[in-house]
Amino acid sequence: MSYLALSTFLALAAAPLGVVAQSATSSSFTPLASKHFSYPSGIPYQADPDDGVRGTQQGYNLCNSTTEGPNSLCQTAFINHADDWCVWAPPIPNSTIGDTEGEEVAWCTKKGRGTRIIPAGAITGLQFMKTPGYLQIVGFIDQTQINIAADDGGGELDPHGADLRGNPLGGLVYSNGFPSNGGNNNSFQQVIEWHNFMGSDQFCFKVCDPAGSNAANLCQHIFDRIGVAYNCPNAAQNGTFESCEGDNQDPPGVYTTNGQVVTYSQPPESLGPITSLPYTPKIPASSNCVQFASSALFTDLASTTTSGSGSATATGSGAGATSTGASASRSGSSSSSAATGSSSNNGAATMCISILSTIGGVLAAVAFLS
Repeated sequence: MSYLALSTFLALAAAPLGVVAQSATSSSFTPLASKHFSYPSGIPYQADPDDGVRGTQQGYNLCNSTTEGPNSLCQTAFINHADDWCVWAPPIPNSTIGDTEGEEVAWCTKKGRGTRIIPAGAITGLQFMKTPGYLQIVGFIDQTQINIAADDGGGELDPHGADLRGNPLGGLVYSNGFPSNGGNNNSFQQVIEWHNFMGSDQFCFKVCDPAGSNAANLCQHIFDRIGVAYNCPNAAQNGTFESCEGDNQDPPGVYTTNGQVVTYSQPPESLGPITSLPYTPKIPASSNCVQFASSALFTDLASTTTSGSGSATATGSGAGATSTGASASRSGSSSSSAATGSSSNNGAATMCISILSTIGGVLAAVAFLS
C-alpha cells in the first residue's frame, strides 16, 4: 500500500510518528524496491528478513508445489496475461486490508507457482490492458472468497510504504508479459514498480515495465487516497472479460488544464476526507479488444466459474465513462474516511481511498477504498 513518498514522509510524518527505523542494523537496511532477485534461482526464502516496527515478514517468497493450496503463505505474485495474474489478499477469512496489509498473500488464477488459487466463480468481470509502459488488470470479484470482509472498502498495496518495506512485507512481483522479455512465457522479470488496489468487490493491479523510462511515475504510490479512478483509469465492466491493447495513461495525479500540465497534491489525512478533486481522470484509448468467456480464461479453476459475455472480438477507442467528483462516507470497523467517485458505467473507476490505521501502535498510514 502506498502512503507518502520518502521525501514527504521524512518531512511530514517522521516527527509525529517518532520512529522509522527497521531494526538495530537499520544503517544497512535496503528498501524492498531496491532489491533484485532473478526468478526462480535467485528467490530467497524471504525477501525481507528485517525485524522492524511492523515485525517480520509473515510469509515466504520461495514457493513451489509443496506450498500451493488454500493455506499457502506465498508472497510472490505474477501479472502476465488476461488468464494469468494474481492479487494480494489476506491469509485469514473475514479480514480487512488495513489490518493485514503487511501480511497479504498471493491469490492467483494459475496453478504451479506455489500460491493460493482464486476460487471458481469469484471473478465476475475484468479488463486486461497492455500498453507501452505497463500491464494492468482491473476486475470485479467476490472479495469474501479471498478472505476480505464483505464490507471492507479495502486499501492499496505496493512495494514502498512509509517504512520502505512494502505491503505486503517482502512481497515480490514478476511478469513475462513485457516486450523486453522477448515473448518467453517461461522467463520472468522482476517488476520493481507496481500498485494493487483491493476492496469493495473490485481491484486493480498495475505493473510497470522495468525497462521503461517512466515506471515509477506510471505506477505512482503516493496517491493512495484517491483510488482506482485516478490511479488506474479504465473502462472495465462487470460481467465482461476482455483483453485489450492501449495507450499509456497520464501518470497518476498529472492532468492538463487550460493547456497547462499540473500535478495534483493529495492533502494529508489530518485534513479529513477528500470530497472533491480539481480534475477528471482521462481513460486512455484502447484497441484490439477481445472478449472471452471466463471459463475459457480460467482453465485452472473449476468448471463452475462464472461465464462472461461469451467469445467475441471487438475493437474500439476505449471510450469509457469518466469518474467525477467525490463524496465522503464512513465505513467499516476501521473508522476510515472513504471517498467514492461517481460514474455512469465504469464501476471499477469509482473506487477511491483514504488512510487511517495503526501499525504496532506507532505508524498510522493505512489506505482504504470506498
